[in-house]
Amino acid sequence: MPQPPPAGALRERAGVTGGAAAPPPGIRTVPPVAAERTRVVLVRHGEATCNAAGVVGGPTGCTGLSARGVAQAERLRDRLLATGELEGTAAVYASVLPRALETAAIVAPALRQAGPAVADCDLCELHPGEADGLQWSEFSDRFGTPDWDVDPDVVLAPGGESWTGFVRRVGGVLGATSERHRGQLVVAFCHGGVVEASLETLLPVERGRGRLKLRTAHTSLTEWERDGGGWRLLRYNDVAHLADLATF
Repeated sequence: MPQPPPAGALRERAGVTGGAAAPPPGIRTVPPVAAERTRVVLVRHGEATCNAAGVVGGPTGCTGLSARGVAQAERLRDRLLATGELEGTAAVYASVLPRALETAAIVAPALRQAGPAVADCDLCELHPGEADGLQWSEFSDRFGTPDWDVDPDVVLAPGGESWTGFVRRVGGVLGATSERHRGQLVVAFCHGGVVEASLETLLPVERGRGRLKLRTAHTSLTEWERDGGGWRLLRYNDVAHLADLATF
């Protein structure tokens, strides 16, 4: 079977003598990979007992992973061991809440070169204040039904955070973490709200449009890249390791 001519010959026939020309940066849709880039992978925790029981899961209400959550985290660990996709991780961080710390501990064998996770409260879900540990039905009876799409500055409950304050906190911890680990790969075990807040603060999303209302799955991977041009979303809600489970 005749073989096609090499690429160099095709370029010469077309009058192209050097490497392929690229579109100008202002109109280029796929930017080149920077020589130095920082990658931050956000991992949502596995299903927690407070998620399944309808309990506000702050430091009091969170009692760790459900059986399903443990299985989800084990699936993620096995995937990462098989693929090696997070090899070279320089540091691991986790929210101080038990559901995130337990997920990090289960996945740790796939990230062993980075050492144990460092707990960071700035990676926590939105601080619930006096609502912590209540059933959500009790929360509504006691504190009403705040609506962050109407007023993102209202706090969840006394002593708790507003959506605006939460997004600001997440933006701060991601910025500080990326500065601390320039040119490295970092993995952070966190929460669905943290993932959503990362998109709101790092993407060019119009302020005041309301929340994104994403369905971020348990043990999903969301990956960010930061280089001289700013932040870039590489993937969101990657749950390939859960594809054969009946439900996530």
